[in-house]
Amino acid sequence: METNQSNGKLQKAWNVISTVLVCLVVLFAVLLMGARLVGLDVYTVISGSMEPTYSVGDLIYVKKVDAKDIKVGDPITFVLNEDLVVATHRVVEIDADNHWFYTKGDANEAADANPVHYNNLIGKPIFALPYLGYVSAWVQNPPGTYIAVASGLALLLVVFVPDIIKGKKKLKEEVMQ
Repeated sequence: METNQSNGKLQKAWNVISTVLVCLVVLFAVLLMGARLVGLDVYTVISGSMEPTYSVGDLIYVKKVDAKDIKVGDPITFVLNEDLVVATHRVVEIDADNHWFYTKGDANEAADANPVHYNNLIGKPIFALPYLGYVSAWVQNPPGTYIAVASGLALLLVVFVPDIIKGKKKLKEEVMQ
């Protein structure tokens, strides 16, 4: 009798733990991929040039905006060079006639050497999640990708296999009766 109770408690604890793990995985997937469904681009902050506004490791969510809607003082995310490196800095001056933004990182002493053409504008950051960029960067590059996929599959197995086994045992018992 006591064994059944302890098995029942263990099963309930396992159900809670596995449910929490599945919820965390789903939440993380929504934070990374779901944002794209509502038109947001997601980037990881890799330098301290915008501290304290955005810190290294933050995950920033960027909304596409028209260049004409940008004002001095707005942070913008843009393509920095031909290698498609992306940066986020604050607009300190706008040359609307020639379609240039002049930018500066909040933590930098001087403005950036090169202006940003309107065509290089990706959008405007609307919010950031601290530290989640580390996880995002890790998951997007091997070996993190392989470990994340393997962990997801293992989690699915651990969550569903006990129920499948229990269902087979129950079916077998019913057939035997």
